[in-house]
Amino acid sequence: MARIVTVYAPSRRELKPVEMGIIRWLRISAALAEFGHDVDVASGRRPWRRPTAAPGAPRVRVVPLLGARWSRYDAVKTLFHRGYESLRRYGGGRHPWVIAKLGSVVSDRDTEGIFFYGRQRERLFRIQEAIARSARHVTLLTEAARTLFAEAHDRTDGLLLVPGAAEEQIPPPGPDPYPRDGRPRVVFLGNFYSEHPRSQPEAHHTITSKLNALGRKLAARGVSLFVVGPGQASSLDPQAVGYLGAVSYEESWQYMHHADVGLVVSAGDFMHNNESTKVYYYLRGGLPVVSESGFPNDPVVDESGLGFRVEPGRIDLLAERVVEAVEKTWDREKAVDYILEHHTWRCRAAVYHELLNEAFG
Repeated sequence: MARIVTVYAPSRRELKPVEMGIIRWLRISAALAEFGHDVDVASGRRPWRRPTAAPGAPRVRVVPLLGARWSRYDAVKTLFHRGYESLRRYGGGRHPWVIAKLGSVVSDRDTEGIFFYGRQRERLFRIQEAIARSARHVTLLTEAARTLFAEAHDRTDGLLLVPGAAEEQIPPPGPDPYPRDGRPRVVFLGNFYSEHPRSQPEAHHTITSKLNALGRKLAARGVSLFVVGPGQASSLDPQAVGYLGAVSYEESWQYMHHADVGLVVSAGDFMHNNESTKVYYYLRGGLPVVSESGFPNDPVVDESGLGFRVEPGRIDLLAERVVEAVEKTWDREKAVDYILEHHTWRCRAAVYHELLNEAFG
């Protein structure tokens, strides 16, 4: 088995599984540890703190980025552009066995369906260039992302396709966290960004505009729309959307257990290379999905048999499908079984486990 360190956020704040990037970081680390690997999570916490167990992953240690002894590890796994940037900043950029995971891949020019522009896109592209030169393997979410990376950086070897995932074991239903208004509940669960330049302001504006418009139509049909997750809530119309704040990973399951429909809206007509992780989680919780089309993992909704897809931008049709989903009788167990068979963190970690075993035994 291998000794592995995973790297993502350099923040000194306590690791809390609220934002999806942190959740993915902790869950893939835990899944690697479950295969028997010795896994550390290197965070920006102060260097004099002793290693502690990672939240929700007792077999994974949290260690400091500052002063990290990279040579102690057989492999380094970075998450997103930010993770690779952190690795280089803290002296680990020359490690010979880096797996660099990217969520979005950008081009050397602004590209339809990729919601990073100008200087921000240029910065991300420079990080990709360093990854293409130095990483042993590069992990992409979709075939479109793999094609774009290969074309943009003239590299085809070592490119892995590892989509998102959900849990095998989830908390049972507990107390109802929603306001008691007697109406069916639709939840948009996840990050909806902000207007800050380092976020995705264009995506934020599009998503919140759609949520406000849909919320108004659903309210007229006697259905409540709620948003749960990090983002700039001031852009949401409180008369149309109930914003319930950002909650912990553990708490988020109760918002799925007690909802009637899980909602996915897109930042444009299509997403070039970035899937919707929400879909996996909604389906794992047995929650019917109503999603705008245009995501690379669209087929998951159809294959699970638990939801509808709608042409992007059709808010009227989106509202109709939400109401239909509330009223329809679904085979929820079939969808849960589908996710457990094809789309768990263990399924994703198995790709890395095979590579690591081959390299390190």
